[in-house]
Amino acid sequence: MGTFKFGISFRGLGTRDEWITKCRRAEELGYDVITVPDHLGTGRFSPFPVLALAAAVTERPRLGTLVSNVPFYNLTLFARDVSTTAALAGGRLDLGLGAGHMKSEFDDAGLPWRAASERIGYLGESIEFLRSHFTSEGIEFPPLLIAGNSDGVLGLAAKHADIVGFAGLRQAPGRPPGTFQLDNAAAMDERVGYFRSRVGAREIEYNMLVQRVVVTDDRRAAAEAWHEETERRAARSVEELLEAPQLLLGTVDQIVAQLEDRRERYGFTYVTVFEPMMESFAPVLRELKDS
Repeated sequence: MGTFKFGISFRGLGTRDEWITKCRRAEELGYDVITVPDHLGTGRFSPFPVLALAAAVTERPRLGTLVSNVPFYNLTLFARDVSTTAALAGGRLDLGLGAGHMKSEFDDAGLPWRAASERIGYLGESIEFLRSHFTSEGIEFPPLLIAGNSDGVLGLAAKHADIVGFAGLRQAPGRPPGTFQLDNAAAMDERVGYFRSRVGAREIEYNMLVQRVVVTDDRRAAAEAWHEETERRAARSVEELLEAPQLLLGTVDQIVAQLEDRRERYGFTYVTVFEPMMESFAPVLRELKDS
């Protein structure tokens, strides 16, 4: 089934000292990977400079993008940034790639918003381009994570990735772009099954990006709170949320059991949580380390 590995996704930078403190705290708590997203907007940061600093102030965790929005970039300039960061990270870089999903960010950048098929095609082109660039620079290509939910992106992951990333999110019908709903447990079965049908016998790691962790004695109350917070659009019912692979709700022992079940059912051995849950998830991490 594979040994568990745990990542933290930092969404905020703060000051230089705050960033250093967060990275060192993640290492102290036992997180295996420090990741950052690639978004535009107030308070957002450029991924590769902060990863280079994270590499300088930590020793053990791997460092990566979850994920780089490839259609934002000219591939030549992107390859330069990636290879420079890989060299500075001393072999600890994981490269996460995606096809982009927020039209508003492309609008803000003054970039054309292309059809999904075109963005996925560009993502595919980037992989061979990046490998060629790394070869010419004499640098080992980093482990490749490809994340998405569509047939096209999962097909690329099945062919090229060392790690496949699932978030289990899809555009909510009839809602503004960037408004998501969760795939329920059965839908996740279908997506993972689709991927497995494409990847065959090739060994690959399965990552789940967890949307929320709540350590509580009352799982239902936590699910109800999420249901209200998302205006009842993330799922059809509280019962569906209680089984959603993207949520971890319950006592430490219950969450441990949930992760063990999801490892058995979906193959998720690499689990990433968001920054606000770094401390609350740590007891779960300690229970599952090396299991």
